[in-house]
Amino acid sequence: MASAISLLSEDQFLCSICLDVFTDPVTIPCGHNFCKSCITEHWDTNDQHQCPLCKEQYEKIPHLRVNTFISEMAAQFKQSVSRETITSTIRSSSEEQHTDPGEVLCDFCTDTKLRALKSCLDCLVSYCEAHLEPHHRIPGLKRHMLINPVKNLESRVCKKHNRPLEQFCRTDQICVCQFCSESEHKLHHIVSLKEEYEEKKAELGKTEAEVQRMIQERELKIKQIKQSVTLSREDADRETAKSVEVFTALMQSVERRMAQVIDMIDEKHKQTEELAEGLIKELEEEISELMKRSTELEQLSRSEDHFQFLQNNFTLKVPPPTKHWTKVKIPFSYDGILGTPLAELEETLSREMKVLCAEAELKKYRQYSVDVTLDPETAHPKLILSADGKQVYHGNTSQYIRDSPKRISSYFGVLGKQSFSSGRFYFEVQVKDKTDWVLGVASESIHRTGSFLEFWPQNGFWTISLKDGYEYKALVNFGPIYLSLKSKPQKVGVFVDYEAGLVSFYDVDAPALIYAFTDCYFAKKIYPILNPRNNNAGTNSTPLIISPVTRTD
Repeated sequence: MASAISLLSEDQFLCSICLDVFTDPVTIPCGHNFCKSCITEHWDTNDQHQCPLCKEQYEKIPHLRVNTFISEMAAQFKQSVSRETITSTIRSSSEEQHTDPGEVLCDFCTDTKLRALKSCLDCLVSYCEAHLEPHHRIPGLKRHMLINPVKNLESRVCKKHNRPLEQFCRTDQICVCQFCSESEHKLHHIVSLKEEYEEKKAELGKTEAEVQRMIQERELKIKQIKQSVTLSREDADRETAKSVEVFTALMQSVERRMAQVIDMIDEKHKQTEELAEGLIKELEEEISELMKRSTELEQLSRSEDHFQFLQNNFTLKVPPPTKHWTKVKIPFSYDGILGTPLAELEETLSREMKVLCAEAELKKYRQYSVDVTLDPETAHPKLILSADGKQVYHGNTSQYIRDSPKRISSYFGVLGKQSFSSGRFYFEVQVKDKTDWVLGVASESIHRTGSFLEFWPQNGFWTISLKDGYEYKALVNFGPIYLSLKSKPQKVGVFVDYEAGLVSFYDVDAPALIYAFTDCYFAKKIYPILNPRNNNAGTNSTPLIISPVTRTD
């Protein structure tokens, strides 16, 4: 029997529905053979009763009986294939131990196991290139589902219908076979595995891209945090150095004042000692004189010569005192001696603290210095700018210049070319020998033509000014704040912290804080603004000069 089976084609033992070796084969009236369960289920799921191969139709389902001859031949074929597979598996078991654990090998190789080229979902067997050849040649095998080699092929076959899971039910989100899609999943959304795979892979690509974006975003955030820590450390070091410098200077001032107070106390005590020494010397001289008189009195008291005794009766009188010693006291109270020095020290420390803090702030702010250049397109027609854009002064007549929507015409102002909408910046302006000026920063939205608007923050200006050579003012909303300065600034430093809403003005040479605008609201870009004011017949003709900033690390 085995020799007879070997002469038959493998295709003759395969059901054309399930594409597997016959199980309970039946022959229908047209002569074609099928597994009994396959043809029965096929007719149950279709309205027409016809042969799947020749399409011959039947009015009613024919009576089906198992073809015992084909059944026996199919059983013999299965046993033959099973023995062959088992034998080849046993012979190659020792060789498989030398292959890679994840490599799929051909199930039909007997001597040396070759790497599988494809796995068949219908045969549930993996084939090398040589043993895969029948699947390219035999018509029945050509219809088998071939995939890249995989292990555990049984998991890819429907356990209910023994068919390959080659479709996907999107309704239930599971893999199904052809029979599943025609029965319990008939009304569901069914697509091929390839279509679902490509869609899911596309989604996976998007997900992977999003994950990579999130990773990069977090890596960037880590970098920013580390950079913030580094900047914080640098800022902390600068602040520590500044604090040490300020407190060292204050302690030195306190120590100097303490030494002065100690010297004053010592001097007062020295004066007390000198007074005491003089009084003691005077008292000792009187005591010496009194002891001399006491000796004379003692000698006279021993005399028995009446005449001599009476002749010297003047010695019986006590010598008149030089001063009332009972009222003589040595002053040694030090109460209140610290009052004046402490008051002076407080005033000194307050003054020095302001100077030291201003020095430290200027040292820090100079790190944010910017190179400001004046914009001639914004300058009032009567203002004259230097060629380098660093100086401006008032001329007597208007110049013939091109009109511009940026030009300021309602007051003698000019803006810097540089604008700022974030961060910090600092610049210095020389105001030496001027009697009138206005300087600071202005919003991009300020009025430039028409009626003059006050230099107030609500109008987009944060400025200070000098008038008539002595009147310094901070130009705040609805009225100026008059400033009392200990010295006349020769150079003014302007510091702006956009995010903090801070505009500070400093006397650079003093150094001292002139005024600070706080809680400012900058809605748009801001620009440096200079106003040299009218030259007043030459008394105010000196230009405002943007000075280079010397950084001190």
